[in-house]
Amino acid sequence: MSAGLSAARTRAALRTSARVSGEVLLILVMLAVTLWVLGRMWSVVWPLLVGLLLTTLTWPSARFLRRHGWRPALAASVVTVAFLLVVLGIVALIAVPMSSQTDELTDGVVEGIQRLREWAAGPPLNIGDDEITGAVDAGVARIQDSVGSITTAVATGVGAVVNGLITAVLGVFLMFFFLKDGPRFLPWLARQLPGRLATDVPVVALRSWETLGAFVRSQALVGLLDAVFIGLGLWILGVPLVLPLAVLTFVSAFVPIVGALFAGFVAVLIALVSNGLMDALIVLAIIVVVQQLEGNVFQPIIQSRGLGLHAAVILLAVTLGGSLSGIVGSLLAVPLAAVIAVVWNYVREQLTEPPEEAATVDG
Repeated sequence: MSAGLSAARTRAALRTSARVSGEVLLILVMLAVTLWVLGRMWSVVWPLLVGLLLTTLTWPSARFLRRHGWRPALAASVVTVAFLLVVLGIVALIAVPMSSQTDELTDGVVEGIQRLREWAAGPPLNIGDDEITGAVDAGVARIQDSVGSITTAVATGVGAVVNGLITAVLGVFLMFFFLKDGPRFLPWLARQLPGRLATDVPVVALRSWETLGAFVRSQALVGLLDAVFIGLGLWILGVPLVLPLAVLTFVSAFVPIVGALFAGFVAVLIALVSNGLMDALIVLAIIVVVQQLEGNVFQPIIQSRGLGLHAAVILLAVTLGGSLSGIVGSLLAVPLAAVIAVVWNYVREQLTEPPEEAATVDG
């Protein structure tokens, strides 16, 4: 004899499911509205985020000066100027050696093109000069027909570069103010918030700040590993400009996907024009192996320890961020996931009953 369903329990389960579904839907709507507002304010939010990330790099120096009696404004000014000098030094370290070898690289490019034409003219391709000239003429005609779209693409690229420079300048200014007035922000924020929020929000903000610092430090360590391994491979092969290429690799590690592609392309190109095709292929193989180790081993392990996130969560966050917002999404995915984890852990701490209270309730 089988027992039938309880109508009362069924209605209670349906009411609970409906209430939970409504609450989840409301949370999703709130998240969607928040993302929409952030998107509308992106021109302000993006420099703010850049300023915060730069501050996590420079705050230890400013804190050291402040602890040794320096006034906040003076410490912030010195650290900001030193940061700009370091950036200019990195640019000079990359640009000056490359410019000093411009003639050599240009001759190598011309020689490489000539070798490519000779290889194409031989078996199995047997492509003659007439065919190459015809292909070049066809390409030129195609470019001429696409002048409008090319102009639009160039204008878009120039606009992106200008916006990037503006964002960088605003980020540096915000970094200065964060270094100068950062420690006063949380007490000021606590005074502005009512009731329980005056305690909860500053605590979450402080933990999020520490998480951002851990993210930047772990990213710097990953970039250093990339620079060391790739630079060592270039040095063994005798590729010129090893130090500038290693520095470029380290700096590009802070820009996901595109940074690695750009640094790798430059290294392979220099190896091609200076050492030949075989060494260029070896450099390409070294870069691919190092990048695979970075993306699947170094970065998840290092960031999972520093941020308190599982390596699989970091991989999924980067993938999701890249699919939703491209390069910017990949850059912000990991720190955003870590901040979400900070908020969730704090909420869980507040909702967890103390052992004594839980024992009293059970009794």
